[in-house]
Amino acid sequence: MNVMIVYAHPSEDSFTRHVRDSFIMGLESAGHTYVLSDLYKMNFCTDISEAEYFRESNYREDIPLPDDVVAEQNKINSSDAIVFIYPVFWTEAPAKLVGWFDRVWTYGFAYGERSMKQLQKGIVICVAGHSIEHLKEYGHYEAMKIVMLGDRLFDRVKEKRFIVLDGTTKLEMETRDANWRKHLETAFEAGRMLEE
Repeated sequence: MNVMIVYAHPSEDSFTRHVRDSFIMGLESAGHTYVLSDLYKMNFCTDISEAEYFRESNYREDIPLPDDVVAEQNKINSSDAIVFIYPVFWTEAPAKLVGWFDRVWTYGFAYGERSMKQLQKGIVICVAGHSIEHLKEYGHYEAMKIVMLGDRLFDRVKEKRFIVLDGTTKLEMETRDANWRKHLETAFEAGRMLEE
C-alpha cells in the first residue's frame, strides 16, 4: 500500500516527531511505501490567496491551481491511504495543517465533480497534552473527531481511524514518561497493521 503522510509540527525536537518516525518504521516493516509532506519543513503556504478564494467561492474550475496545491493533490491521487500526524493546539490541528486543507481540498478535487480518488484508508494520529478522559469530559474529543473524520475525510476515505495519543504534557512528566513507550508502540502498530 502506498501511503501519503501529512505531518505538521514546528519542531524536530518533539514527541510528535517520534510518533511520526515510529509510524514510518511500522509502515516499512510491513512493506508499505510512503511519501511525506512535512508542512513546516516544506514551508507550505497556508494562507489562501485572493485568486484561490475567488476560484473556490465561485466554483470556478477554469481558474488554475497553484503548483504547490497541484503537487499535494498528485500525491493524494498516487496513494492508497492518507495519514495525518500532528499535535493538538486548542482542540484543533495546527494552523499549518488547517491551511493545507483550505488550499488542497479544492473545488473539482475534493468537492463538486471530484477528481480526487476515494482512498482506501485514512488515519488521524494526534498528540494531546490532556488525558482522553479530560478531552471527553469537555466534548473536545468528539469535536476533534467530527471535524477530522466527519468533515475533512468524510466519504473521501472508505475506512477511517482516529487515534489520540494523550497525556503528553510536559507539565506532568511522570504521566508523560509512562505514556511515551506505549504511544510509540501504538504508532508503530498503526503503520504495520494499515491493511488490516
